[in-house]
Amino acid sequence: MTSGMPRRQALRLALSLPAAGLVAACNVAVPGQGPPPELYRLTPKSTFRDDLPRVDWQLVLDAPIANAGIDTTRIALQRAPLQLEYYARAQWSDRAPQMIQTLMIESFENSDRIVAVGRDVVSLRADFVLKTELREFQVEYFNGGTPRAHVNLAARLVQMPRRAIIGSESFEASEPAAGDSIPAVIDAFDEALGKVMRRLVEWTLATGDAARRKS
Repeated sequence: MTSGMPRRQALRLALSLPAAGLVAACNVAVPGQGPPPELYRLTPKSTFRDDLPRVDWQLVLDAPIANAGIDTTRIALQRAPLQLEYYARAQWSDRAPQMIQTLMIESFENSDRIVAVGRDVVSLRADFVLKTELREFQVEYFNGGTPRAHVNLAARLVQMPRRAIIGSESFEASEPAAGDSIPAVIDAFDEALGKVMRRLVEWTLATGDAARRKS
């Protein structure tokens, strides 16, 4: 405490100081104070390998399950492996699992190799159900200090109606950001998720096609 400064006056001064830096911890912002957060979304994948099979079956995608730290609209970051924080003035346009579910559906549609694909809430007769778990979806600063977008998605393909798991795989990508800024971080996320979704779509179509040929 500064000599001669009353405790209440010092506390008022501390609370009035602006936060510094690009990121903030998990504190909830007070409504009406400061500008609203900027909203960001990512893009679906639209390019795939030429030899993908064209399938005549229908696919339903469950929303990815995720732990509470990334099942949010807030953009997560880690300064250390056991520490989780969020960017202060930036958010996803939807909760991360719901946003990624939509992007996966659009990516399958963009492949032009499948009859029908939809989310689990639509009345779609599914030949296969794709169940996924979002295990990593954050920017990491602890590997050399350069921010890297880290995405890890585990998948299980279930054949209906017998509900048999015919394949499981994990897809992971880590992409360095061009700089320590929100636009650079979002670009890195888009690149990393794009790599994951491309491999996910190709694996799902090939695995489902092989299973149908055996049946």
